[in-house]
Amino acid sequence: MNLYTELPENLSEVDVIIAGGGTAGCIVAARIADADPDLSVLVIEGGSNNDSPTIRFPALFLSNLMPGSKSSIFYQANQEKQLGDRQLTVPSGGVLGGGSSINLMMYSRAQRSDFDSWKVPGWSADEMLPYLKKLETYHGPDPNNTHGHDGPIQVSTGTYCATRLQNEFISAVEHLGWQEIQDLQNLESCNGAQRALRYVSPDGARQDTASRYLHPRLQAGNRPNLHVVVQSQVIRVLVDGGRAVGVEFRRNPLFQQDAVDAGPSAVRTVKARKMVVVSCGALGTPAVLERSGLGDPSVLERAGVPLVAALPGVGREYEDHQLTLHLYRSSLEPGETLDGMVFGSLDPAVLIQNNDKILGWNVMDVTCKLRPNKTDVAALGAAFQEAWDRDFEKVPDRPLGMMACVAAFPGDPSSVPAGQYFAISTFTLYPYSRGHIHITGPDPSDRLDFETGFLSDPHNLDIKKNMWLYKTQRELVRRMEIYRGEVSGGHPPFPTGSKAACVELDAPLTGVLSNIEYSAEDDAILEQWVRANVNTTWHSLGTCKMAPREAGGVVDGRLNVYGVKGLKIADLSIPPRNVAANTNNTAMAIGEKAADIIIEELGLGKQLED
Repeated sequence: MNLYTELPENLSEVDVIIAGGGTAGCIVAARIADADPDLSVLVIEGGSNNDSPTIRFPALFLSNLMPGSKSSIFYQANQEKQLGDRQLTVPSGGVLGGGSSINLMMYSRAQRSDFDSWKVPGWSADEMLPYLKKLETYHGPDPNNTHGHDGPIQVSTGTYCATRLQNEFISAVEHLGWQEIQDLQNLESCNGAQRALRYVSPDGARQDTASRYLHPRLQAGNRPNLHVVVQSQVIRVLVDGGRAVGVEFRRNPLFQQDAVDAGPSAVRTVKARKMVVVSCGALGTPAVLERSGLGDPSVLERAGVPLVAALPGVGREYEDHQLTLHLYRSSLEPGETLDGMVFGSLDPAVLIQNNDKILGWNVMDVTCKLRPNKTDVAALGAAFQEAWDRDFEKVPDRPLGMMACVAAFPGDPSSVPAGQYFAISTFTLYPYSRGHIHITGPDPSDRLDFETGFLSDPHNLDIKKNMWLYKTQRELVRRMEIYRGEVSGGHPPFPTGSKAACVELDAPLTGVLSNIEYSAEDDAILEQWVRANVNTTWHSLGTCKMAPREAGGVVDGRLNVYGVKGLKIADLSIPPRNVAANTNNTAMAIGEKAADIIIEELGLGKQLED
């Protein structure tokens, strides 16, 4: 099997190099290797192979996002005043398979208007639907024939579900005037909740792109020219005469101490006869390009990198959905949450030994995409009303935010008594705020200049979205029979005597409930709490946009990097506008589309069957 932790010395030149073995990169490598088994393809991945139980078993996913995990890259942002002077840490996939190997596995697709808003020929919703279908084997209802049924990625409910929590949440959604939607991921549906499907197979295994695309081909032995080297960092793309001709890389010192000791001698070069494809993600790809001399001339000059091609758009316009978590007490029973694992009464090793069905659970059994009503919009102020009328009112498939139920305590377990909790995660869509990420020096170990930009838009539209979502999710939860009050650490510190103050209950609320009234003081407290607690949704995108060069674009509609021949980008850095979804599906669709573009340009013909 051509999977290495150190690239063989005799492998110094290949046809195509994929710089980054993330979600999209694994798909590109597998598909082009299928199209021509004689084509030599090399994937260079900075992280390890994804053969860990914490990756395979969905219930263990949080292990990969904890501090110290070697499955994630933790990008440290600058201190940001509008976030209470916090420095956010944004995790990204740091393992073969990228984000698909460490994410929460929620099956979530973009809306029709999202793809159409990109306004790039070949990337409309109708043109992307074949790729969305191609990647999946869908085990849910498909009344409109918008899903795939013979692709590599299994989409199912997995092996476990907390049905009481799921049912009560959906009942509360309906009580507040929204609806249960059979298929919220058909590109059209909006303004309701769906019983969640996940990137989990019916037998309970995570469906990541390394396991479903790359590993089967490597293990079968019928793709001898497909090579993967892990624990190896791409330093830069080599450009000669305006053409990408290879890459420099080194052993990753995070895994290989001898790489630290070797210093410059650890750097190696591998040449590409036909093409280099950078697929290091929205946070990693800009740094590779800038270290290669591709970027804003002023950024490169400060970093001491010679200019190869002026591309001011590299690293700009960073976006991420903006997440807050809200914690609740419940009357749920053991087995209806994963708190046994959180508080230590369930041993993962024993669960694995017994092949327990709870291992196939990601603790999120419901998801929703919601829009405010006219009264809610008006209450958010004149500036918000203007933005709503411009960007949402005439686009009915555009939700303002998303929400999911979490059947576990997603915080520090020492902060509360052991018990059965749940949480509501909310995140805003289509942020008006923007950030950036740039290098400060030519070495991968040099500090990055990274600002999330969260909540920095001048009219405070993003903060108003978060405030609406907070109030909305709280009304939903209060109408669930399992609700037993708020966990104070997961809510704003509303003062005693406020109608919005947190409560502890011994029984569910009964009777006809009125919505909570928030005073001006309460709203000010809520705003400050959001600024002090908003965080990443791990949905980074948009830092090397697919747009005209004069509009800040970095790649064209064929994914070619402007100013350099033989160089493409295929990852979540390219979307020119955001999507109303968890972004893994969009990343996979980009991988499938990129593979077809490359196959066509290299004249490789029709792809072989999986």
